[in-house]
Amino acid sequence: MEKQYGAEQAVKLLKKHGLTVTTAESCTGGLLSSKLVDVPGVSEVFREGYITYSDKAKRKNLNVSKATLKKYGAVSKQTAREMAIGAAFAADADVAIAVTGIAGPDGGSEEKPVGLVFIGCYMNDRVIVEEHHFEGDRSQIRAQSADSALRLLCAVIRENT
Repeated sequence: MEKQYGAEQAVKLLKKHGLTVTTAESCTGGLLSSKLVDVPGVSEVFREGYITYSDKAKRKNLNVSKATLKKYGAVSKQTAREMAIGAAFAADADVAIAVTGIAGPDGGSEEKPVGLVFIGCYMNDRVIVEEHHFEGDRSQIRAQSADSALRLLCAVIRENT
């Protein structure tokens, strides 16, 4: 049950260190938040989640700059970074985890293929962004993205506490 382990471990770490978390999701469409909410007692640490599928939603809810979206696109290291920072400040959370990518089956290009996902995690005024290249169908890419986001969340908390 590795999938549940990630969320349970994340909630345990957040509680242990008295931290709050928020999520900012694009291609996962709420799956990451759902995995966290599956854990009993998460209400002590989970502030809120943002599903910002469109560029307009990323700008409006997470303060991702129009210039970033225009220059780098919604699926980019820069956008994942701004999503994480924006979510942390919008929700007044200690930690924010953000996911943006291309789940497919269409929407990809040679430069940005289906399965390209960027995951950003904000904590202590720093952001770590990982680039992933997942394979599989739409639901498999979304699941791998959410699971990888949980692993990054745990790693960032461990490194910063």
